[in-house]
Parts: sequence; structure tokens; C-alpha cells
Amino acid sequence: MSRPQGIEYVNAYYHVMNRGAGRRKIFNNAPERKLFLTIISEAHIQFNIETHSYCLKTNHYHLLVKTPSSNLSRAMQHINSVYTQRYNRLNHTDGPLFRGRYKSILVDSDSYLLHLSKYIHLNPLEARMVDNLSDFIWSSYRTYIGDCDLPCWLFQSEIYGQLTTRANKNEIYRLFMNDTQLHDEVKTIFDKERLSPILGNEEFIRSIQHINQSEEIPRADRLFNRPTIKQIMEETAKEFSQNNECDYQKT
Repeated sequence: MSRPQGIEYVNAYYHVMNRGAGRRKIFNNAPERKLFLTIISEAHIQFNIETHSYCLKTNHYHLLVKTPSSNLSRAMQHINSVYTQRYNRLNHTDGPLFRGRYKSILVDSDSYLLHLSKYIHLNPLEARMVDNLSDFIWSSYRTYIGDCDLPCWLFQSEIYGQLTTRANKNEIYRLFMNDTQLHDEVKTIFDKERLSPILGNEEFIRSIQHINQSEEIPRADRLFNRPTIKQIMEETAKEFSQNNECDYQKT
């Protein structure tokens, strides 16, 4: 059975990740990271994809993207395949570079966009790659705090807009990042071994139910009709109580 595709619609937001096959490095040096960012720039032009934050680790990457043209799968297939081709050419290797198809989480941007940018930008610090976030040059953090120029394919206004309307947004974002405590729901979803396909509340999930009709995306009952933890506990308690009553009557 093929892996179900994610929900795609106009102006959707996603947290996108991919890792090297067999835990191998996908970025060995600065030129390879620059190459990947060049391909992101090309995808912005070719597929109208917007990158709102990013972090390039050693064996994986994180992207926070928006799809004005409802084409995440096409854009990410292009990014991963073109980078693999150019990586193999540079390193005189062949075969797949990534572990598999990218992973993506559909994001309720109103509630989580700002907090996901923090999660992505904190990655080098959490991995102890640097002692100071501004020392890591392969994420969008330094652009957000005004330490480097803004590339044409990186969009900041929506994340800034959830934080402040004041002019000194670079410094306010720096202060926001100084508090390394993550949003509880964001932390929880990435601590799980199996990632949820959606980061959003019940209202957000209901709002996108009508989109989930294509055969290329997960069936509606997989995403929207799953019982909540509370419902499972209530039904389990009810069933357990009934079974105990039956056993008691038998004795």
C-alpha cells in the first residue's frame, strides 16, 4: 500500500522534514548547504512556494512553508530529487540520499506559526551544535534578528505579525527566542515517535474536513473521525464497568 499523501489546499502551511537514508549526512559542508538553499530559491520561483523559516542540520532539515498554489508534494519532490541529483554529482555517488518521502505536518497558522519558528530555530541549540543561536548560520534565525540580509524567497511578515506590530521587530524576536521554553503542544507533537499529520485544534480540523476528498490524501476517517483520548478513556471505563457487573452477577 502506498503512503497516503498530505492534505493540500491554497495558502496552507506545513512543517516539512526529511532525513538522510541510514542516518547518513545530507550536508557535509557549506557548499552543499548553499546548494540546498539555491534549490529552495528555485522552487520559490517555479512552484510559488514560500519559506517562512528553515534549519539545515547535518543529517536532516526543517522547513516551515506556505503553498499559495496548493502544490506541496510537487514542490518537495522537486527539492529533494534535484538536491539528490546535484549532491551525487558533486560527490561522485549515486542512489537515494534521503530516507524516503518527506514528512509534513499541516499547521494551524493562526495558533502555531510563531511557535513553530521557535522550534525550528532552537534545533542547533537543542543539539548542542552551538552555545549561541546567532553562531549557527544555516537557519533563518539570524535573518529574523537582523544579522544578515533577507533573501527574496524567505517570508517573515506573518511570523513577525504574530509577535509584534512595533518597528523594532528584530530585537523583539531575539527576546522571544531568549526564552527557550517551547509551546506545550508543539513540544508534545515532536516528542512523539509517530508524528501527527495535523497541528491544530478541533475547530481547525473541522474547517478543513471538506478538503479531504481526494484519493491521493488520507481517508477522512483516518484524520477526522479518530476518537479523542478522553473519548477512548470514557468508552474503556464504560466497557470495564459493564464487564465487572457481568462478572459480579455470575458469582
